[in-house]
Amino acid sequence: MEFFSMEFFSALAAIVLIDLVLAGDNAIVIALAARSLPHHLQTKAIFWGTFGAIALRSAMTVFVVWLLDIPGLMLAGGLLLVWIAWKLIAPANDEGHENIKPATTFWAAIKTIVIADAVMGIDNVLGVAGAAHGSFLMVVLGLLISIPIIVFGSKLVLKLMERFPVIIYLGAGVLAYTSAKMITEEPLIQEFLVLDGAIVGAIYVLLLGGIVGGGYLANRRHTQVVEHQPQHVSGSFE
Repeated sequence: MEFFSMEFFSALAAIVLIDLVLAGDNAIVIALAARSLPHHLQTKAIFWGTFGAIALRSAMTVFVVWLLDIPGLMLAGGLLLVWIAWKLIAPANDEGHENIKPATTFWAAIKTIVIADAVMGIDNVLGVAGAAHGSFLMVVLGLLISIPIIVFGSKLVLKLMERFPVIIYLGAGVLAYTSAKMITEEPLIQEFLVLDGAIVGAIYVLLLGGIVGGGYLANRRHTQVVEHQPQHVSGSFE
C-alpha cells in the first residue's frame, strides 16, 4: 500500500470509523472497573490499564494480521466479522456490563481493565486487521487512533451515536464491506470467484444490504414493539 494514496486514506478512514463505533464499549468497561477506587487513583488506573490493554491489543492485532495469511482464515475472519457487524447494529438487549465488578485496589483495577479489554476488544482487533489489508503500518495507526478514543472520547462517541444513529449504520456498513473484501480475497475461493465476477458483486450487495438494511428493519420493528407494550404500574392491589 503506497503512502498518501487513495487506498491508504480509504483504509485509514475505515479504521478510524471502526475504532469510533467499537471502542466506546471498551471505554465504558474501563470506567466501570475503576469507579470504586479513590479519586486520586482513578486517573492513574485508567491510564496504566489502558496502556496495558493497548499493548496486549497490539500483539493480538499483529498476530491476527499474520494469521490472515494462512489459507482459509481470511474466509473465517470475514464470516466472523459479519456476525460482529450484525451484533453492532441489531437491537440492543437489556444486558449491560453487570459482570464487570468494580475493583477495590489499584492493581486489581488494572488487571480487570486489561482482561476485559482483551476479551471485548476482539471485534476491534479483527475489524482493524481486516481494514488494514495486511499493512502493519495501518495496524499501528489504527491502534494509536484508538488510544485517545478509549481514554478521552467514550462519552463524546456515545452521545454522538445517540444523537446521530447513522454513525452506527456507517460503522456496520464499513464492517460489512470489510468482511465482504476479506471473503472475496480468500485464496481458497478467489480462483472460483474470478471466473464469475457477478458473484463478487452479489456478495458485497448481500452483506451490505443484509447488515445495514436488515439491521434498520430489525431496529424499527423493535422500536414499534416497545412503543406498543403496555405500561406496567408498579405496586400491588389487595
